[in-house]
Amino acid sequence: MSLTFNVFILVRPINKQELEKAVRSCVECSREKVTVRDKSMSKVFTFDHVFNQYSKQIDVYKSMVAPMIEEIILGYNCTIFAYGQTGSGKTFTMTDPLAGIIPRALSHLFETLQSNGSDFSVRVSFLEVYNEELFDLLSASEDVTRLTIYDDVNRKGSVIVKGLREVVVLDKDDVYSVIERGIARRQTACTLLNAQSSRSHSIFTVTVHIKEINAITSEELLRIGKLHLVDLAGSENVGRSGAVEKRAREAGSINQSLLTLGRVITSLVEHAPHIPYRESKLTRLLQDSLGGRTKTSIIATINPAMTSLEETLSTLDYAHRAKNIENRPEINARLNKTDLVKGYNEELERLRRDLEAARTKNGIFVNEENYQMLQSQLAQQRIRIS
Repeated sequence: MSLTFNVFILVRPINKQELEKAVRSCVECSREKVTVRDKSMSKVFTFDHVFNQYSKQIDVYKSMVAPMIEEIILGYNCTIFAYGQTGSGKTFTMTDPLAGIIPRALSHLFETLQSNGSDFSVRVSFLEVYNEELFDLLSASEDVTRLTIYDDVNRKGSVIVKGLREVVVLDKDDVYSVIERGIARRQTACTLLNAQSSRSHSIFTVTVHIKEINAITSEELLRIGKLHLVDLAGSENVGRSGAVEKRAREAGSINQSLLTLGRVITSLVEHAPHIPYRESKLTRLLQDSLGGRTKTSIIATINPAMTSLEETLSTLDYAHRAKNIENRPEINARLNKTDLVKGYNEELERLRRDLEAARTKNGIFVNEENYQMLQSQLAQQRIRIS
């Protein structure tokens, strides 16, 4: 069964700087409509839900994210994109340590799994796409690790990121620690639009393994669900952002990958024979979320200030086109014990290599905390295989 994207709009409040300059609002909104007005035009957009500037983070979470937690537990893959102009509240909405979507989702996930009495494990990874390069934000190395990407021969339309580290998290406190570590490594810079502007796209992935027993054969199986939380870099107006030299090149790279994402969206909506997924690393990574087997939602954040009229219209146009993309969600196949042991052995071998590199004189440097974490994960994998 095909499902179109769910698209939500979040209008951020006028900020202090805008109030001091008496900047007028160009946005009016109701539950499902956004109207953008200036002296010469008026344009209306319709979405699944519009959160006005008085909405709370918990309102966004309950409407948009909470239903996906149940889907993940059932064995689906789900994706949430955050898209919008620099300074429109996008990264805050996703990663704020107390109220953001990522910490709320993990807390909700752990509470649900524990209340169900499930035998489960949760792993997370944190990936950055910066200037068309991939970096592991949770790498055990003190330096951020560059990654390579290749097609998954076992799942058409999916890719594998070679060397991407998955960290086992035991509870929500673990999650907060991991998020803070990853965010600290993201590429940010001061621009005129935002004191800490994200210069990269990030993908935070949660993988849930739930043990179940086949009622007929009594075989032990593993149900797998995934949640991809994607914080897209701010859609930049290079002139207004004050970007120069290196920052302007970054903005060009950001805009190029967002333009490619836009072309992919248009091609999917128009049912074009060729979809240009391979024209950027971002769209390759997100291929299964764009017209594939994943349940996908978008939250587009907008600045209501008249000074951001051009960017607000662009964001709303982008989000409105995405409303018409159709995915065909499928529950992931269960893994049996043989598949499971194979996966554990591959992970065990990767951990052995990481530890060996950490021990050797010419290998990567890891601090004591990360070294002990690797030792602990290696021990856990040995227990699972035995």
